[in-house]
Amino acid sequence: MGKVLIIGAGGVGTVVTHKVAQNPEVFTDIMLASRTKSKCDAVATEVKNRYGVEIKTASIDAENVPELVKLLKEFKPELVINVALPYQDLTIMDACLEAGVNYLDTANYEPKDEAHFEYSWQWAYKDRFEKAGLTAILGCGFDPGVTSVFTAYAAKHHFDEIQYLDIVDCNAGDHGKPFATNFNPEINIREVTQRGKYWENGQWVETEPHEIHKPLTYPEIGPKESYLIYHEELESLVKNFPTIKRARFWMTFGEEYLTHLRVIQNIGMARIDEVEFNGQKIVPIQFLKAVLPNPGDLGENYKGWTSIGCRIRGIKDGKEKTYYIYNNCSHEAAYQETGTQGVSYTTGVPAMIGAMMFLQGKWKKPGVFNVEEFDPDPFMEQLNKQGLPWHELVNVDLEL
Repeated sequence: MGKVLIIGAGGVGTVVTHKVAQNPEVFTDIMLASRTKSKCDAVATEVKNRYGVEIKTASIDAENVPELVKLLKEFKPELVINVALPYQDLTIMDACLEAGVNYLDTANYEPKDEAHFEYSWQWAYKDRFEKAGLTAILGCGFDPGVTSVFTAYAAKHHFDEIQYLDIVDCNAGDHGKPFATNFNPEINIREVTQRGKYWENGQWVETEPHEIHKPLTYPEIGPKESYLIYHEELESLVKNFPTIKRARFWMTFGEEYLTHLRVIQNIGMARIDEVEFNGQKIVPIQFLKAVLPNPGDLGENYKGWTSIGCRIRGIKDGKEKTYYIYNNCSHEAAYQETGTQGVSYTTGVPAMIGAMMFLQGKWKKPGVFNVEEFDPDPFMEQLNKQGLPWHELVNVDLEL
């Protein structure tokens, strides 16, 4: 049915490649490309051994538009699945427009030299994708991604009006390392050290980093201290569901993790600007990335669960209703299936499902769209089939 090019061979790219190979009736021709071809070859060999599926591989600089265009014109995919770095989104979108290829990603654009992310840069491509007759699907990971689809599903089936939305993200796993990040350290540390922000009564309210926190109880896990941070799907959800009065995002962090994070910031290792060292210019956070554990190697010893979902309050048939929809994912099960940890798995599986939705014509229309703008039902059905089953709790205490 479909030919896809996956860009990025880290943990998420590894999961996407495994999952597309598991669905050969949809994905008929697959290429994996990244800056380091040997990483792609290793993933391709693993996939061939597990499923007997051939994966083509290529070396690509995702910041080089002519190089991207050349590869796209040679391979001629119907869709690019972008699981590279967020600051490479725009060059990949530019290349897709020039080569006439559809686009999907899991995280919104952020500049390389500024710890700031928002959808405006990618939403600005809407007219160009429309005129080209191409589809661009934004934010098709877990959060953003599944959490946005959960919200759309709740709006379609459970509420006449969503008023309060809290997205809750708990990683209760243990990788046995003193300090490690679950995805690219350069992006992870930038994300969690920013000022917090949430939506209330038609405006954004800013907070100091980790200023607001409280224990929340997660299914099968128990209470975990949860911190209010800003996360990108809030921007699109309050736009696409204008009845929302308040929208917040909560993430769990262990005290040891936060202590390490404070030290990293205090000694200047979280800096994203260049410094002079031994006659060379280096970026401290990029050096830190080189010495921290590789997130893709954490899976082997990772124990425990992630639990991510939406806690929603609103109106149905004139009455107040509460609704909690979530997925719990086992790090051990993720590793057994794909050789990766649960955070990579929960991002990679939805990216594959979004690509499936596009190739099947269910999420296909010219323009630039966040995932909540499509029909949630076929995506929700595939979550249950592809390894991320979801659960619902109705009229329960949301603790928020």
